[in-house]
Amino acid sequence: MLRSAGMGSPRVLLTLLRQNQRWRGSYAAAFSTWADLEPDRDAVVDEDGRLTYREVHQRSNAIARGLVEEGVEPGATVAVLCRNGRGFVDATLAASKLGARLLLLNTGFAGPQLAEVMAREEAEAVLFDPEFTDLVRDVVDDRLGVVATDDTGGPRTSTGDLVRRHLRVEPELPAQTSRIVILTSGTTGTPKGANRPDPPAYPSTAAMMFSRIPYRLGLTYVIAAPTFHAWGLAQVILCALTGGTAVFRRRFDPEGTLEALDEHHAEALAVVPVMLQRILALPSEVRDRYDCSSLQLVLSSGSALPGSLATAWMDAFGDSLYNFYGSTEVAAATVAGPEDMRAAPGTAGRPPLGTELRLLDDEGRVVPRGATGRIFVGNTMQFDGYTGGGTKETIDGLMSTGDLGHLDEAGRLFVEGRDDDMIVSGGENVFPREVEDLLSDHPAVADVGVVGVDDEEFGQRLAAFVVAQPGAVVDEAELQAYVKTHLATYKVPRSITFVDEIPRNPTGKILRRRLEEHAPAEAARGRQRPSCPSPSWARMGSNHRPSDDESPADV
Repeated sequence: MLRSAGMGSPRVLLTLLRQNQRWRGSYAAAFSTWADLEPDRDAVVDEDGRLTYREVHQRSNAIARGLVEEGVEPGATVAVLCRNGRGFVDATLAASKLGARLLLLNTGFAGPQLAEVMAREEAEAVLFDPEFTDLVRDVVDDRLGVVATDDTGGPRTSTGDLVRRHLRVEPELPAQTSRIVILTSGTTGTPKGANRPDPPAYPSTAAMMFSRIPYRLGLTYVIAAPTFHAWGLAQVILCALTGGTAVFRRRFDPEGTLEALDEHHAEALAVVPVMLQRILALPSEVRDRYDCSSLQLVLSSGSALPGSLATAWMDAFGDSLYNFYGSTEVAAATVAGPEDMRAAPGTAGRPPLGTELRLLDDEGRVVPRGATGRIFVGNTMQFDGYTGGGTKETIDGLMSTGDLGHLDEAGRLFVEGRDDDMIVSGGENVFPREVEDLLSDHPAVADVGVVGVDDEEFGQRLAAFVVAQPGAVVDEAELQAYVKTHLATYKVPRSITFVDEIPRNPTGKILRRRLEEHAPAEAARGRQRPSCPSPSWARMGSNHRPSDDESPADV
């Protein structure tokens, strides 16, 4: 019944509308809808077992009721520090049903970042995974702290305690709409809080996604993308909205992801691009152990997707890859489907339904096709400003993404890089991403990051950091010659440093500031040099637990 009904089914739509009104537009409406329609269907599968839609609905009701008894009022800021799994779903749904202001915390935060964000956002309560107990202890102070675990009777109140006390007790309906604060990636400093629209634009979001991506009812999703980030959260919401089953692992593991796809016959996989890279890096004999033939949708976003990576993934797993380009502030900008990425590797695609895209020059005029311009986006999902004040530049109702790009003759967008990443070398504009994309095509290169450095002769030049493919033999001179063969001389990196890992945040974005700190000093003086030893962030062993500014530990 589930898959044949369709989202246009009167029964589905009426139930969704009723629940949307009941929960004042929060994403709790999606779960509550299927708790009515298919209560015994699996909603969540994680390392602790399975939960049906009925169980998720009842658990989140109980936790919301318990938070009220603990003194949390509607409108209060409730922070959530949970990895992918039932703890995240329980906590965020409970906060939504309470009518709280929901603050999603990065699971890679170090203590000072956590304390600063909690204080700035005036969080009154925090729900957190047991592994973060020591980290949270110093910032809880007089805030309510609840451990997100089914274990009961511990020294601190747990969600399990609240479920046991209040199961099957309906919470009071929220007196106001729950709002979500999503933190920016923090690649250039302490993450900013971005207020999502009030009321939430979930119908617009769903219509936009459905217009470019063939979501269907009742699919099983392996959600590997971090759920505290906008992309991961969106996939949780869309999975619930379509009555799907969300399969979680607390930490991303390339082989474990293939195992989950095989075990659950999953039709959808939600990732950030670096996860695709790590799965493809597995030996072929490892990948061949798992049957992923059920996979119909691979949903990627969060950072740049090189054309070579998209093509390699589709060659290995089929033409089911969809790449979403947007930002925390503007939400949706473009979506690239398999046909787009086959025809024009590296494209970010075209605007979905309800989204306007313009490329503007410094005076706010539309640039011609093929010319580089600043990317501006208009839709109903733009954020309402940063919680600490300020917003993004807006022209005629369209908001800046902070990126530069161009359109090809078919109207497909190509993102060239951040406007603040561009350097001027010898009077020419140079974008690190163009060189990254080219070097990533080299068969000996597994990963690459490129930054600008000062140069006495040219003003600025590029410095590249490269992770070589296992067993590959390649040197700086070979890669420099490769770039020179394909691009202008001023785009050839002045230095190429071989490292063990490129520092990325949990969504896979390169932390260029960390690369700039370790760029060879000789590059700034305009002299070639041999590769230097890996900096400390690239020599960290598997037992190192990095902060958000260090590496992709969470991805």
